Amino acid sequence: MFFRKSIVAATGLFLCIFLIVHLSANAILLLPETTARELYNSYSTALRENLFITLIAYLLYISIILHVVYAAIITFRNTKSKGEKYKVNHNNKNSTWMSQNMGFLGVFILLFIVVHLANFWAKIKLGIGEDVGVDVNGNVDVYEVTSFLFHNMYFMLFYSVLMIPLGFHLYHGLKSAFMTLGFYHKKGLRLLAKISLAYAIIMSVGFGIIPLFVYFK
Repeated sequence: MFFRKSIVAATGLFLCIFLIVHLSANAILLLPETTARELYNSYSTALRENLFITLIAYLLYISIILHVVYAAIITFRNTKSKGEKYKVNHNNKNSTWMSQNMGFLGVFILLFIVVHLANFWAKIKLGIGEDVGVDVNGNVDVYEVTSFLFHNMYFMLFYSVLMIPLGFHLYHGLKSAFMTLGFYHKKGLRLLAKISLAYAIIMSVGFGIIPLFVYFK
């Protein structure tokens, strides 16, 4: 069990770092359209053509798969083994709503990832669906793909609303990951809880507000 939890914790922390970088890049979309299009497309092209970034991307894919698979195994075993020493504690006095429902929250995040990959990764990386044009600089126009998607009210709402379960998942997950990996300093845990809360708010609000901003731009 400890091995599985350690895999979930380690991959979760890596994904948390990725989200910081990803949000920083997506913040470009908040700039005026002409500037945002040029910078966003140039940035996207630089990422696709960089070997190191390509290797990091494969590590990201592996991390997502491992995180989902091992989290699912842990959730299934905890649910199945009620009464055993490693069961999930459903007593509100000893566990929070988030800790009891990490698997439930994870389902929404997994749904988001699948839809997100279908809308961007499959279209831009694999060439599935309609052809993606290029901008005036000859870069693949990822900005146009993003703008077109977020001007669809249903996708805009989907991307924004799904950031709510992401925030809850990140808040509990970040704290739990450090504890799983052996961090138990009393004062440090209190600080970690505050950092986790701030991180979860920044990530969820940051990612959630971008589709809204693009939609009303």
